[in-house]
Amino acid sequence: MRARYKPWAAELIEAHPEIVIPEPQKLKGKWKEEFGNSNPLHIEAGSGKGRFITGMAMANPKINYIGIELFDSVIVTALQTVLEQEEGIPNLRLLRVNAQEMESFFEKNEVDRLYLNFSDPWPKTRHAKRRLTHESFLKLYETVLPKNGEIHFKTDNRGLFEYSLTSISEYGMLLKDVSLDLHANEPEWNIMTEYEEKFMKKGQPIYRMEAQYNS
Repeated sequence: MRARYKPWAAELIEAHPEIVIPEPQKLKGKWKEEFGNSNPLHIEAGSGKGRFITGMAMANPKINYIGIELFDSVIVTALQTVLEQEEGIPNLRLLRVNAQEMESFFEKNEVDRLYLNFSDPWPKTRHAKRRLTHESFLKLYETVLPKNGEIHFKTDNRGLFEYSLTSISEYGMLLKDVSLDLHANEPEWNIMTEYEEKFMKKGQPIYRMEAQYNS
């Protein structure tokens, strides 16, 4: 997700290294120390403006969350949400990095769950390797998740969802809780992203699934 250029974003981000971690590679294997507890760690790759990850963190204080987003103009909105809370969101950190480099920031077994929400569908066949549910990415996620670790995936794009079902199944993962219309019977625990609310209001179905590694 890109947003309109905000010349003040970089300065605000740099002013809050306690939230947007400036050198996350130094915390590889040490995230429990960073959060000061041994709670589970959930990360979102491509957290956009942060509505999902901040909402999840506020709703689940006994889980630690990390939102990963590359662009200053986007991640700064998540930072502002944290700063607007009277006591902040102590179980949330943000990383202004490329999610493809997550091996540099997390040890094996250090992440308990990964969220992928409304990723770029890259609809052209020649761009399939860029889809975040391509085999190469599934292999990457496996390097930081534990045995039986889970990926939770949401999208409005039927083509990407069908591709992901196939890719994940062929990788040997277990599919769970597959939904072809999440909001037809929306669970109470669902936290919507900005895109999700937009598409839902247009009447577009939201596709969701959970996938678990078998090794």
